[in-house]
Amino acid sequence: MDGTPRAVILLSGGLDSATALRMAHNQGYELYALSFRYGQRHSHELTCAAQLAAQLPDVTHRILDLDLTVFGGSALTADIPVPKDGVGDGIPVTYVPARNTVFLSLSLSWAEALGAHDIFVGVNAVDYSGYPDCRPQYIEAFETLANLATRDGVEGRRFRIHAPLIHLTKGQIIAQGLALGVDYGLTTSCYDPDEQGRGCGLCDACRLRLAGFAEAGAADPARYVPNASPGA
Repeated sequence: MDGTPRAVILLSGGLDSATALRMAHNQGYELYALSFRYGQRHSHELTCAAQLAAQLPDVTHRILDLDLTVFGGSALTADIPVPKDGVGDGIPVTYVPARNTVFLSLSLSWAEALGAHDIFVGVNAVDYSGYPDCRPQYIEAFETLANLATRDGVEGRRFRIHAPLIHLTKGQIIAQGLALGVDYGLTTSCYDPDEQGRGCGLCDACRLRLAGFAEAGAADPARYVPNASPGA
């Protein structure tokens, strides 16, 4: 190693992870981006993740194959309709059981193998769908676990879990990303896009994204299906 610090970042291809990627890159890390083909409803997000990683120097991108469809339990991994009637209360059916724990555990494994002790994740606890694994308490708990469950952690080479977006509104995230040069046209947020990757405009993720761009006073460059009536 040449002294440049290494970090692993979870990169979904969505708006939040694209912003976190730029923030981490701006801090001078040599980045190792990790995406997952886990049986989600569409693969367009993986195309977006690859394009986002390719835009920046010093980013190594890997896509890891998992099959969470064998467990089901989510509208993203099973034959359950994606809700399109507005952001509701409670934990929605688009929650994938323990997904962030699975993903962060694998990113921790890669980080320890690389000699990296910083892990970035673009979770947000303000404008989000109510997932329990996006909360500050969860991130703090996982960092504790990371330092209890690894050789490096036990030997004093502590891991840090960075969640730089966790206390920001969607509009604030977008404003920061635009200032850093994020091309949001390369991102996707929709839970149920069409075969061309166009957003439905009606699911929770589309509504939150569109409200965020409105808050930031910026146009959303994402493509939506015709007559989708997108809006929050």
